[in-house]
Amino acid sequence: MDIEDPKELVRRGYDALSLRYDETYGAETKYRPWIRELSRRVPAGGTVLDLGCGSGVPVARDLAAAGHRVTGVDISEVQIRRARERVPQAEFIHADATAVDFGPASFDAVVSFYALIHIPLDEQLPLLRKVAGWLRPGGWFLGTTGHRAWTGVDEDWLGGGTPMWWSHADVATYRGWIARAGMVVEQEEFVPEGEGGHALFRARRR
Repeated sequence: MDIEDPKELVRRGYDALSLRYDETYGAETKYRPWIRELSRRVPAGGTVLDLGCGSGVPVARDLAAAGHRVTGVDISEVQIRRARERVPQAEFIHADATAVDFGPASFDAVVSFYALIHIPLDEQLPLLRKVAGWLRPGGWFLGTTGHRAWTGVDEDWLGGGTPMWWSHADVATYRGWIARAGMVVEQEEFVPEGEGGHALFRARRR
């Protein structure tokens, strides 16, 4: 499949299958301990950015319920519309994560679950550098990345008749990118999924 604009493929895929994605993954319990742990590390009333926020559940919802001020960003207009309906106490921005901008040291934490892997490889390190700049000194980055290098398309994503695109480096590359961006990896773990899996990084801005 010749892909001229992979981001457009991602946007259209999530616009088309927002509900199906939530039915498939939205109730996953693996997010809950990650969110609870992060919430304990963020100051009361602290600011959190959710990059690739989807429909706002469970990440933005649970962080907002814990008293944090949450901003979500997603490339899918449908996902953002649903997030605004489901989590009215948070702020949501319809934008490409690589194009959005915030002031230096704007957030106590940045979360990004299963979003970096939908961004072209050459844009991922620059985005991580922006993330580090948006964090306050000592602020947390909590994100998932690829574990092995792969770029490809699922022509019938989630059985919904819509293609989806991914691109990710291997875990060692991400470990290096996070360090080059100006963050220190505090913890790293493998998160299994199907026959493969992803890496979960907990890092702090220097």
